Parts: sequence; structure tokens; C-alpha cells
Amino acid sequence: MTSGDFILSGGAALALGFMTAWSPCPLLSNLAALSYILREANRPRDVFIAGSSYTLGRVLTYTVLAAILTAGFLSVPLASYSLQKYFNQLLGPVLVAAGMVLLDWVSLPSFPTLTPGKNQTKGIVGPALWGALFALSFCPVSAALFFGSLLPLCLKTHSIFWLPALYGFATGLPVAFLAFLTALGFKGAAKWLQKTAGIEAALRTATGIIFIFVGVYFCLVHLFGVPLFF
Repeated sequence: MTSGDFILSGGAALALGFMTAWSPCPLLSNLAALSYILREANRPRDVFIAGSSYTLGRVLTYTVLAAILTAGFLSVPLASYSLQKYFNQLLGPVLVAAGMVLLDWVSLPSFPTLTPGKNQTKGIVGPALWGALFALSFCPVSAALFFGSLLPLCLKTHSIFWLPALYGFATGLPVAFLAFLTALGFKGAAKWLQKTAGIEAALRTATGIIFIFVGVYFCLVHLFGVPLFF
């Protein structure tokens, strides 16, 4: 692959990531994560670290998932079929878990203040787990962009790690960017978040219900073999 192809494919992966970030489910997940970060973190520095950790969680998740799937498709068709089968089985519980988190029925590790003498590792791991969970919570739009656009691009360029990493970075960039602005004290970012708080809460509840409904459907069909056709 020439340097020009390398740049073009990287730009395409970033564009797909941005499109995913602004599609309905990932957008609401990002807003939910950002609201939790702002609520739990006590200092601007903590907000920035938590936002960066959340984005890193998405990067690692998409990179590992794309690497496994791409390697399977590049090896033998049977491997790709097995990966697709087990991924469908995994998606149901992941969607149910993400829906429960969005509805505040369960809590992931919080984001404690990263001050000297405190457990700084836990403050980094918690947001990263949020990013990983929401990255795996595919909705139709994000699934189409990831499986229908990014993976074929990875297969065409034989890029197992680089393109998925750029894609994951772009999907979490809105959270990292707003966390960065908030950490720097930009009042405009804080005011915008306050204005969207009410809408975000209602849409987050609706998204959580949809996630649970779709997750239960996937569990019944792909885990327990229940013949549902709706």
C-alpha cells in the first residue's frame, strides 16, 4: 500500500468513526458517559483523564474486535462463520448490560478523584470499561458502518490494527474533546452540556429500553434458539 493509499484509508476510517459517533445510539452513549464523568470527577484534570480513558476503551475494543474478525475473514470462511455466530451470542448480553447501565439499574466502577494518595488506576479503568461496553453496544447504524464499511476497508488494505484504532479514536473523540474543553474551563462547553442534560436523560432512558429489548431478542434467538420472527 502506497503512502497515498495509507493516508486515504486512514481518513476514511476517521470519517466512518465520526459518522458512528453522531449516529443515534453511540451519540446517546457518549452523552451518557460524559454526564457521568462530569458528575463523578471533582477536578478539571480528572475530567480530562476520565474522558481520555473512555476514548481509549473504545479504541482498544474496536481494534481487538476488528483484528479478530479481519484475521478470521483473511484465513478461512469457516473461521469467519464461527466468529459471526459467537459474536451474535455475545451481542445480546452486552446490549442488555448496556441498557441496564443507561437506565441506572447497575453501576460500573465510578470515577474517583485522581488526587495524590488515591487509587489512580481505578479512576482510569472505570471510564475505559464504560468505553468498551458502549463500543460493543451496536445499533443498526453503527453496525452497518463498522461491519459494512470499516471491516471491508480493513480487508482491502490488510490493515488489522491501524484503521480500527483510528475508527475507535474518532467514535470517542467527542467525549474526549468536550472533556478537554471542560477541563480548560470553557464555559460554553459546560453551558451546552447543561442545556442538553434534560433531553439526554429522556433519550438515554428510551435508548436503554431499546437496548434491553433488542438484547433480550438476541439472547432468545442466538443463545437459546427460540424461533422468533419479529
